[in-house]
Amino acid sequence: MTIPKFKIFRIKAYKPGKSSIGKIKNAIKLSANESALGFSSKVKKILNNKSLILSKYPDSKATVLRKEISKRFNCDFNKIICGAGSDEIIQMICQLYLKPLDEVIVPQYSFLMYRIYAQIVGAKVIFSKEKDFKVSVSEIIKKVTKRTKIVFIANPNNPTGTYLTKFELIELRKKLRKNILLVLDDAYFEYMKNKDYESSLNLFKNKDNVITLRTFSKIYGLASLRIGWGYAPRKIINAMNTIKPPFNVNQLAQIAATEALKDKKFINKSISHNIISANKIKKFLENFNIFSNKVTANFLLLNFDKSKLSANHVFKKLQLKRIILRSTKDGYNIQNKLRLTIGSNKENVKFIKAIKNIFN
Repeated sequence: MTIPKFKIFRIKAYKPGKSSIGKIKNAIKLSANESALGFSSKVKKILNNKSLILSKYPDSKATVLRKEISKRFNCDFNKIICGAGSDEIIQMICQLYLKPLDEVIVPQYSFLMYRIYAQIVGAKVIFSKEKDFKVSVSEIIKKVTKRTKIVFIANPNNPTGTYLTKFELIELRKKLRKNILLVLDDAYFEYMKNKDYESSLNLFKNKDNVITLRTFSKIYGLASLRIGWGYAPRKIINAMNTIKPPFNVNQLAQIAATEALKDKKFINKSISHNIISANKIKKFLENFNIFSNKVTANFLLLNFDKSKLSANHVFKKLQLKRIILRSTKDGYNIQNKLRLTIGSNKENVKFIKAIKNIFN
């Protein structure tokens, strides 16, 4: 049988954090930066609503959700686009802006989908060096050429947990050519309480050459529903709407995200849990010479360079104890490190107990 020819992509496919260990049931998954506390009770109430009509297509424009986003974040309703996760927004940006031989700059240790979507449309990905696992403005500027079209940055960054300050972001935008699009991914911004940090939406709300990305997969706990959004000038949003799939965000995702935004109590509880738990775990791990970044998002990048045991050894031992962390060797090529998602109180206690057993 002859199969019609398809394109061959020389791209490394995205490898998510492991979610299972063979046939072991009830493993503790601390590998994907998911919500430690699940999702809001308001969302649960909506999802239990038996009167939902699933036989009809959802609102293609996600009107109700966009109105709630506009209200919650004090931003222009007409500058918002929703996607099946912020991944889809990244994909649309690359489709809209890039052609073969165009260049995209990403930090050397950054969310893998930036490079993957850029490569799919034939663009060349240029990596800027980081300093102590932190994005460097000067290193990005060094990589700019006449072919540079987009710079992608997650702030705080995944998987390193480091971040650019408010003034560093402003400096970067000033130093880039005006016709270079700066895409700033605020996936973890809700967790950030550091005084020198500011979200890109607040900084660049009225800029014509910045796109902000947001997600409901992290603090809102809706990862399985695949829902995110982007904020950009109306001209860019209008162009993105012409290439957007007609019913890309399902009805359940739209309704759940709308309710999730209303539950400020749950968000504040999640933030408090993360700060307390992350600092406790960070301090505990230092007893075994395992060091990490300053607490920022809902994960820590664990450095085993000074520890008596290697990251790979601990990774395997934790799996034997039904606990899954993210190996940073895969995809990121970061050696002797592990990424740990902050879990629930119960999960964190089990993780701490497991580390004690492994090291003793």
